[in-house]
This record gives sequence, C-alpha cells and structure tokens, in this order.
Amino acid sequence: MPEAGTRHRLLDGVRVLDLSRIIAGPFCSQILGDMGADVIKVEQPGGGDETRTWGPPFADGEAVYFFCVNRNKRSVTLNLKDSRGREILRELVKRSDILLENFKPGTLAKLGLGYETLRRANPRLIYCAISGFGRTGPYAERGGFDVIAQAVGGLMGITGEPDGPPVKVGVAMTDIATALYAHGAILAALYARERTGVGQRIDTSLLETQIAALINIASSYLNGGELPKKWGTAHTSIVPYQAFRTEDGYLILGGATDRLWVKLCEALELPSLARDPAYATNEQRVRHREDIVRLLEERLVTKTRAEWEAILAPTGVPCGAINRMDEVFSDPQVRHLDMVLEAIHPRTGPIRMVRNPVTFSETPVDLRQPPPRLGEHTEEVLRDLLGFSAAHIRELQAAGVV
Repeated sequence: MPEAGTRHRLLDGVRVLDLSRIIAGPFCSQILGDMGADVIKVEQPGGGDETRTWGPPFADGEAVYFFCVNRNKRSVTLNLKDSRGREILRELVKRSDILLENFKPGTLAKLGLGYETLRRANPRLIYCAISGFGRTGPYAERGGFDVIAQAVGGLMGITGEPDGPPVKVGVAMTDIATALYAHGAILAALYARERTGVGQRIDTSLLETQIAALINIASSYLNGGELPKKWGTAHTSIVPYQAFRTEDGYLILGGATDRLWVKLCEALELPSLARDPAYATNEQRVRHREDIVRLLEERLVTKTRAEWEAILAPTGVPCGAINRMDEVFSDPQVRHLDMVLEAIHPRTGPIRMVRNPVTFSETPVDLRQPPPRLGEHTEEVLRDLLGFSAAHIRELQAAGVV
C-alpha cells in the first residue's frame, strides 16, 4: 500500500472557510482538516480566536488550549467590519465549498454575509451555522457556551453525587458533541450536493445537541414521566454499573447483563451472590442496589486496581481503573494506540496533541499542519487564491483590513 503522503485523502479538493471560534466550530473544522480538507481559519486582526489567550498553560505566549482544536488549518486575518474585508470574504466564498460560523444568529446577515447573499455568489456553498440556543426563539439572541447548554439542557442537573450540587462535566462535551453532529451534517450535505449540484444551509446549536444527547434519560422522562436523579458514577437502570473503591483507588465495573453478573460474582469469589434468586435479574438487582453495592465494596477493597483488573479481564467482565491524566497517557493500551501526535509549531517549537481517533484502510487521516500563528497564511491565501499582488496586500495590512 502507498505511504500516507502519496495517497488521496478523504476530502482532498474540499475547501472550508472557518469563521468560528472557541471549541464547537473549530473542532468540527479540525475533523474536516484531518480528513484532508483545506481549512482556512478566518480571524479578526489583532486578537483572533479567543482561545489563543485562554491560559495558563502557555507555550511562548500562545495558550496551549488553542492547540487542541486548530491543527490542519491555515490562518487568515480579515476585518469583516471593513467593506474591503467583506469583499475579500465574498471572493473566498466563491472558491470554497463550506462556510462554518458560530456568530449569534443574524450577525453575518447584518454585515451582508448571510446565507442568502453568499449562496447567490456560490450556489454550491454549504453554510453551517452553530449557535448557542438555535436560530430562532426566545433564547436565540443569548450568548451560549458549553457550560450554559449543559445547564439549560439538563446535563448538569443529572451529573454529580446524589446528595451533592449539580456538577459540570470535566470537558466541554456539549461543544464536542455539537462539533460531531455538525461535521456529520456537512459530510451528508457534500454527498447530497453530488446528486443535486447545489449546497444548502445547516443549522444546529449547543442546546439542541445537548437535548439530543440526553438519550435514555429523555426517553424515560418523555415516556414515563420520571424525573431523573443524580447517580454519581452509577446508572439509573443497571446494577452493578459504577465505581468501587479498591485498596489503592477506584475501579469501574460494568456488570450490565445477567451473564456478566454471574461471571463477576465468580471472579470475586462470591458464588452465593450469583446463586441468590433475589439478584438473578437486572430488574431485581436495581431493587436491591444498596445491598449489592455494599457487598461488592467489601470485597473489592481487599485488592488493588491492578490486581482486580488482572482477575476480571480474562473473564470478559468490563472493568477499568479511574485514571489520572498521567495514568491515561502511560496506560499500555493508550500507548499501543499511539494517540499522541508531535509537531513543530512555528512559534513555540515542539508540541503534542491527541490524534483523530478514526482510521481508514485506504485514506490517511494525518497531521499536515500544526496549529497556525495568527494570520500566518494571510499573504499566501490572498496571493494564491485571489491573485493579490504583494503591494495590494501591504496596502490592506496598513489599513487594518488584514
């Protein structure tokens, strides 16, 4: 098979104008970039994406936060408040396949850069707008961040210990899920365009994504009227399915089926539990949750996490240590999966990032470009895509347009 550098990538020839900032939009465009798209990140001169300053930690003045969702992109600075900047964007739209933005609804339309205007310039354009709360409605004009969507969308209300306050999920999962929905929608729109010849507008929001991500919790409420509780690491409908204390830390057990329950009891040398008819089905185990958790905890605290993993893994009972971050990246399976990419950043030197978790048999998903410096590719893009002369670019720079 040819080397990765000589094979065609999934999205070779596809160009993305990414006007988004923070996490959801940039993570979406990074996935497209990983798949081979030419992603041009359009940023405001002088500051750019806010995450460039979200630290510590910093690497030579650049927040490493920015690195996590901005590889495989070129950075262009463009002042969209200036008519010349808006005209440059329109020209770039004519040469692009996708535009991604996460401004408040209506912001770009007020600048003459809304979907209806841009699709006249390029009928094949796929325009994806990510908002906090949706394109219309009583909350449409509100600013939206991941933590707000977690709160309004119910995630924080079901996260945390039963007797504790609501808890934010440790990473921006609503942003991440929105990026994944948006990236899938963009790929579907590209496929549809192959049949119809025209692009379309895509709308999604953090709130809509968070509601969709409630899955079984939403189903239980909508169909049974059940107000969900906070369960910590436990599961409302499955026992045992939670963290247990061991001699040296916490271990997660996933005894999600009756067959796994029997195997778990045998591995823990608790055969009487496996034979007890009161615990024979998951429905019965849910009713006897407190008794089961107490009995398992008494046994599990007698050995270390590693000892229990060595005992349980051969039986097929799902289990895993609750790792600190240093333990995550030293875990033998994580190391085997080669999850860490290394690159040379033009300003900070060597940096490390987590790779795209998907691999394809025939098309590479790889690192071609480290996260860019602000405006690093402005001259290159204006020259190569729009044919601007060096003198014209200098004039635009002097005027603060780029």
